[in-house]
Amino acid sequence: MRTLFRLSLLLALATTPAVAHAQTDDVLQIYLVDVEGGNATLLVSPEGGSLLIDTGNGGANADRDVGRIMAAVEDAGLQQIDHLITTHYHGDHYGGMSELATRIPIRHFIDHGPSVEDNPRTLAFLDGAYRDLYDAAQHTVAQPGDTVALAGVEVTVMAAGGQVIQTPLSGGGGSNPFCAAFEPQAEDRGENAQSVGIHFAFGQFRGLHLGDLTANKEFALMCPVNPIGTVDLHIVSHHGLGTSNSAALLHAIAPRVALLNNGTRKGGAPETMTILHTIPGLEDLWQLHFSVLSGQEYTVPGMFIANLFDDQPAAMPLAPMPAPRRGSNAGPPPVHNGPANWIKVEAQRDGSFTVTNSRNGFSKTY
Repeated sequence: MRTLFRLSLLLALATTPAVAHAQTDDVLQIYLVDVEGGNATLLVSPEGGSLLIDTGNGGANADRDVGRIMAAVEDAGLQQIDHLITTHYHGDHYGGMSELATRIPIRHFIDHGPSVEDNPRTLAFLDGAYRDLYDAAQHTVAQPGDTVALAGVEVTVMAAGGQVIQTPLSGGGGSNPFCAAFEPQAEDRGENAQSVGIHFAFGQFRGLHLGDLTANKEFALMCPVNPIGTVDLHIVSHHGLGTSNSAALLHAIAPRVALLNNGTRKGGAPETMTILHTIPGLEDLWQLHFSVLSGQEYTVPGMFIANLFDDQPAAMPLAPMPAPRRGSNAGPPPVHNGPANWIKVEAQRDGSFTVTNSRNGFSKTY
């Protein structure tokens, strides 16, 4: 496996302090940041190494989302981002990158290669602002099996550019009994299926983040052999949408805890929630956002939900709200432009970990 950390980056890190203050606890910190149904996940090792996955929305929402990312960065005491993985080129995943780069140095840019979509705005960004950013730093096109040199943490690329890892990780390699019931979906020829997905290990602790990887690619990754085994923590793919999150993946990796990176009306629909709630051995599901698509029928207790929305209703209906059809005139989702809350995980090398909801201070140790 080739390592994504180059000599010049090592020299840069040797001369630039990574954190404003040393971490005193031997823990891996994971921040799931609310970027309104986009994606932004920050990993910080005890040694001060940092890996950010995606940068949230752009345009009019860039300042809002980057401000929320920077709040987590500052809470962790970081002075730079060592590695930035852009899972794929949809605006809710790369949109905040240019704004973020004006607020904190980014040393290493990782992606899956050229976009497979012909969106003019995206192509202009890739050929312009993005190229300028990585030309001044480091840039790697990820391939399955690559490792990312995050100090103190083993990070392995599981999927990238439509390809998946072929060599099982330690603890993986067994047959997957959940493959037999898999029903293929229409082939996804867009960016979601190109997502960069990673597995990360800290001592005995195991976690998985697959970006927006869609169901057929999940099947290619997990069937007939499960290369991962089980994990302690899974950051739910694709915001919890039904085009991802097959039982062939979720039930096979059997996470103890799942974190649903959803929005108010993005993810959390009954079909996905049913698969999540029936994961063998799942202890808890945490939601980054209240979902009107879940209703009381499918949602989790409020103590496990980090964000509500600004115009809070008096009560939540029992029945879930039907998801609007794509392209319909359903109107915008409920507004949440006020203060945002993250879900934070602190993992120990022995495999134990604590999850905290910053909205209400509720914590639970596993």
